[in-house]
Amino acid sequence: MKRIAFTMKLHPGFEEEYRRRHAAIWPELVDLLHETGIGEYSIFLNEGTLELIGVLRIDDPDRLDELPANAVMQRWWDYMKDIMESNPDHSPVTRPLKEVFYLP
Repeated sequence: MKRIAFTMKLHPGFEEEYRRRHAAIWPELVDLLHETGIGEYSIFLNEGTLELIGVLRIDDPDRLDELPANAVMQRWWDYMKDIMESNPDHSPVTRPLKEVFYLP
């Protein structure tokens, strides 16, 4: 499994709304992520900067390229676009992180 990490950015004042929406994540989205090969996925919030840090494990990172075309993913992005930095297609603005240390 390969670990992937990235950042996103939350709009001010939406910390609790972000938590609430993820606490009620759609089952069809969970299924899609698992079907894509994602085995683990965590999102951390830096409360001082509102930076979100996503960390996931996936068998084949190239499979992540399938997600933007999926209707469930597009609906989720549309649902989240009002509370975080988003691209014109409503996907979150993400910035990849380079791994510099890992202790297995």
